[in-house]
Amino acid sequence: MAQEKFYTGSCLCGGIRYEIHGEIGDIVECHCQRCRKANGSAFATNAPIQKADFKLLQGEHLLKKYHSTATTQRCFCSECASPIISIKTETPDTYRLRIGTLDTPLQQKPTQHIFTAYKAEWDTICDGLPQYAERS
Repeated sequence: MAQEKFYTGSCLCGGIRYEIHGEIGDIVECHCQRCRKANGSAFATNAPIQKADFKLLQGEHLLKKYHSTATTQRCFCSECASPIISIKTETPDTYRLRIGTLDTPLQQKPTQHIFTAYKAEWDTICDGLPQYAERS
């Protein structure tokens, strides 16, 4: 019998803690300007997870939501500003997890870069992963 996948994660200050009981989808590095601004870095490293697999253990009162577009909510800790997940209107049963908030070691590696047409001019992509100018 296959063992259930189980992961834990938290924000920088530890005020928000969560569990994932299920699969983490393909890891994607997004270089769009919104992701760069939301993460304060050259790209965001995200992966889809099922909403039903995500359980907030602590800090629900700290989890704030910001509509960065008409169809996207970005959820973050109001204390330390760590981005946790994003939710898209068109896929309400899927969250996009910010991989950097995981506490459990992850064996998966990124699979691709998206929105590279908008990447930071000072950033150089140095791996052999597929690159897509827009969404793949």
